[in-house]
Amino acid sequence: MDMKKFLVSAAVLFFVSGQGFAKDAWVNNLRTNFLNHASTIYAVNLRTFNAQDTDKSGIIDFDEGEESGTFLNAIARLDELQANSITAIHLLPITPVGKTKALGTAGSLYSAAGFNSLNPQLKSDKTILTIEEQAKKFINEAHDRGIAVIVDLPACGSYDFYLQRPELFVKDKSGQPVIPADWTDVRLLNSGTETVINRDVFNVYREFVDYMMDLGVDGIRADVAHSKPAKFWKELIDYSRQRDPQLLWLAESSNSWKDAISEYAVYTPYDKLLEAGFDGYYGSYFNMKNWKNAKDLMNQVELDCNLENKFSEPKSVIGSFTTHDELSPILVNGSKYSKMIMWLNATLPVNAYYLDGFDTGDKYVYFWANKKAPKTYTDDDLYFVHRGKIDIFNFSAKPGGTDLDMQNDFRRANEFKKYVNSLYSSGRIKQLKSNNPHIFAYTVSGNKNTVIVIGNINFRSTEQGVVRIPKYSKDFDIVPIALESVPISENGKMKVDMMAGEIQVFQISDFEIK
Repeated sequence: MDMKKFLVSAAVLFFVSGQGFAKDAWVNNLRTNFLNHASTIYAVNLRTFNAQDTDKSGIIDFDEGEESGTFLNAIARLDELQANSITAIHLLPITPVGKTKALGTAGSLYSAAGFNSLNPQLKSDKTILTIEEQAKKFINEAHDRGIAVIVDLPACGSYDFYLQRPELFVKDKSGQPVIPADWTDVRLLNSGTETVINRDVFNVYREFVDYMMDLGVDGIRADVAHSKPAKFWKELIDYSRQRDPQLLWLAESSNSWKDAISEYAVYTPYDKLLEAGFDGYYGSYFNMKNWKNAKDLMNQVELDCNLENKFSEPKSVIGSFTTHDELSPILVNGSKYSKMIMWLNATLPVNAYYLDGFDTGDKYVYFWANKKAPKTYTDDDLYFVHRGKIDIFNFSAKPGGTDLDMQNDFRRANEFKKYVNSLYSSGRIKQLKSNNPHIFAYTVSGNKNTVIVIGNINFRSTEQGVVRIPKYSKDFDIVPIALESVPISENGKMKVDMMAGEIQVFQISDFEIK
């Protein structure tokens, strides 16, 4: 064969093959999915997400060739998230961390030493790519798997950042930078008031937004959003939407939070933040560990459902049952609590939200916690951690437990959420009457199909009760999705005898509750 013709043929074949396997260009639709309660979000600390702890000591020892989490080695776990039906990943702060007056041997993720660069701790030295190129590669790989990327915007600055730019910070009566709450490693940024916002701080945040959007991110989660004026956020959100109308804005704020983080800080309630342009907030679902009656859960659900009527634009919420600020559910109420969280996230009109390690039952208990470290990268020589909460202060091992049953339930619940969301597209949630205050019950009906959810919020003892279901027939064919005990079906009701913390989920075809 003529070599010239061969090369031309090969080139054509390569071109056609390349077109055939070309991936669709990523189009950000995160905001739309979120407002339709269709997102399943997985929060990660990239510094530990795929850390390589080869000697299983729990701490990354760089002198022994171990590697902490980076943008590049994180890519290896994206297939796992895709298989678990994760649709968005929430990156805890990826900004540089402070090393002076620090907490932990690596520094807290939320002690931002700047807002216009990336944390060098997340850079791999195994490539010539710059850290920005590595970050873009990670984001592109997530997009290739249908996973959107949300980044965290820290609320405060580190002491190092204060020393560099003291004009950005609030000063107390003695002229010293303000320490908000009990967060001794950060200082309070001066964002201004509803009358006059601080343009210097605003410009720092605007630069962060531009930087993140240039990297290709799809959303921003604002840490302690209520510590800044609504006017500040409105201008920033409006600015970002000029570049990308689909950029999601999630406020870390809740209807149950009422106080400012400092006497020197402003306080903006969650509804004012939503009016300013945030798409969603944290429902008070993290309080479920303290709720004694089913009405506490259903009252929160009702409040969130009414958001669609309260504001001129759609709003939604995350199922914030467990976050990096919360104890591991296993420590609170055992694996039953985790299972209930999964199925509530799957069936309620919320965006499901989980933390790295939740799906395998990690207790986030570190045997080296708060002990003196042989080596540190900050001015703190203790392995500072919050017991029972994911480590955000040190170069620690990859999160994860060993509960394979929980992992299977996690995958099933996330997949089932897709089906439930199709019901919400034409229907809605309806609370069912129960004669037991500890037993909650609701249906999601639409498209001539219904999902029934019944749960015992008492994690200490068994509860019996009767749940009324309008027009329900004992002859219906019901498909059990999740249950441990079997209810007794009667016309118009179900009798249940539920174990502590049990949740039951059923699906019924050709039956709809208006």
